[in-house]
Amino acid sequence: MDVGGTKIAAGTVTEDGTLLETVVRPTPAAQGPAAVLDAIAAAVRELPGHDRAVGLGLGTGGVVDRDRGVVVSANALLPGWAGTRLGDELRTRLGVPVVADNDANVFALAEQTYGAGAGCADALYVSVGTGIGGGLVTGGRLLRGSHWTAGEFGHIAVPEATGRVCNCGRTGHLEAVASGPAVAARYAERTGGGHTDLRQVAALADPGRGQHPEAGPVPTPRGDAEVARSVLAQGAAALGRALAGLANSFDPERVVVGGGVASIGAPFWQPLTEAFTAELLPGPAGLRPVPAALGPRAAVVGAAALWLER
Repeated sequence: MDVGGTKIAAGTVTEDGTLLETVVRPTPAAQGPAAVLDAIAAAVRELPGHDRAVGLGLGTGGVVDRDRGVVVSANALLPGWAGTRLGDELRTRLGVPVVADNDANVFALAEQTYGAGAGCADALYVSVGTGIGGGLVTGGRLLRGSHWTAGEFGHIAVPEATGRVCNCGRTGHLEAVASGPAVAARYAERTGGGHTDLRQVAALADPGRGQHPEAGPVPTPRGDAEVARSVLAQGAAALGRALAGLANSFDPERVVVGGGVASIGAPFWQPLTEAFTAELLPGPAGLRPVPAALGPRAAVVGAAALWLER
């Protein structure tokens, strides 16, 4: 189960990571946590064979206490979500054991178990989309930290984001310059245009591609291609330097980058890789970021991996 501010995705997944069936329905976020929990349970019941499931793994936005299955904190996309006892509430509704975690941790588990990091003992994962999050795996185990905030890479302070407000309410964080909404907002500011989304910026930056991979075809809009490439490059370079700092400190075998922004292609990957490489110490100097392998499947398949980890 993947629970976001706009949609809920449920799937049945086998132990080897095969995704059998999926159900997607809107998240009734404005109606409060009880309505969201009811919608989750309804989505599960729509899945063929749900009655044979041994348990439910769930990823969601926010900081989650995995041991207790409780949302510690969450942003405004899911009003009132903080404090929700996901494990207890969903077990009552569905009659199966439940394990829940932050959605970026779930992404990391998916790629570690079935994707681009499979077989690595030490790896660094980052997902760049509406927000920025990820996970650190050491000795084959995902780190959660003393307060369940390990992997919150979007809140690393970077000079490119000075004065820019992050989703957490503070200023100067990586998420405020490299996330999808941040890139689109900077393009609109520099061009004096109205509302712009990441798909438009991506189409301008790379007209030959003509689409954003997770959103389908997008007609190339009118606009400034040079500015589009510039704002993407600035965000990607900030991300690359931040990841290099983590790589120098953590010394992983692999660095895996996924999410909607990472799917754009060369206008993102080239400045990311150049900035990352320039900051590496001699030891990990041969390390290069690689794309995530599972794409949109990672959220649901990773939730199954979360259950297997338990």
